[in-house]
Amino acid sequence: MYTVKSCISLVLYTNMADQQENNLITRTDNYNDIDRNGNSKPTFADGQLSFIGRDATSIPQELIQDYCKITKRLDLSYNILESTAGLEHFKFLRELILDNNELGDDITFPNLRELHTLTLNKNRLTDLNSLIDKLASKCPNLTYLSLLGNQACPNQLSSCDKDDEDYQRYRYYVLYKLPKLKFLDSTPVGASEVAEAKRVGPFMVVVRPKDSDSEVCFLATFVFYLVSLLAGTFGKSKYMYYGRHSEGNRFIRNKDL
Repeated sequence: MYTVKSCISLVLYTNMADQQENNLITRTDNYNDIDRNGNSKPTFADGQLSFIGRDATSIPQELIQDYCKITKRLDLSYNILESTAGLEHFKFLRELILDNNELGDDITFPNLRELHTLTLNKNRLTDLNSLIDKLASKCPNLTYLSLLGNQACPNQLSSCDKDDEDYQRYRYYVLYKLPKLKFLDSTPVGASEVAEAKRVGPFMVVVRPKDSDSEVCFLATFVFYLVSLLAGTFGKSKYMYYGRHSEGNRFIRNKDL
């Protein structure tokens, strides 16, 4: 027969046991989310792999080995990636998120024929022509692409000097090179825009001056400036002196001035 005191003790013991079990489960869950180096593990569910905000400069080998064959959606945003090396192992990718990294114009892509969604927002991409040529060759089935926050995407997010006309020309060129796109940046692609892109797209190529061209232009400007200075200092004066009270003037002719 249980007394009141024993019942209270039993309840307290049960609560303590439950609390200890909960703490154990919590510690176990936390342990399962930590790798051997003390870093939190990536999140994976239903073919979707997220490795966000880990300050990674490249795709970790452990990530490639464990998930490359079963990943269809890969999110590597908010890292400091400088290279896409390792993507060639993710052969079944359909969606790739690379926002907020340090990827530049030397970016490369493997053959990703199944990839239909790619976001590269807020990276260091400046050469639109080179980037689009790579995508057209390696990712020919893209239907969604976003490049906002890069200099290669000329809008007010990348430069306050750009306007709506600059951005529209950019859209025509991208849609001309990637005709399967249904969504570009933050706006869906309409049938009339596709038709116009086919017509004017070839003429929307962005021409970027090479560094050598800039140097030649600078040198030419500098030389012209020096010549102007020398001409002004040692050149023939256009003014004539009429000092009538100087005895030396009778020996000086206009041609000597």
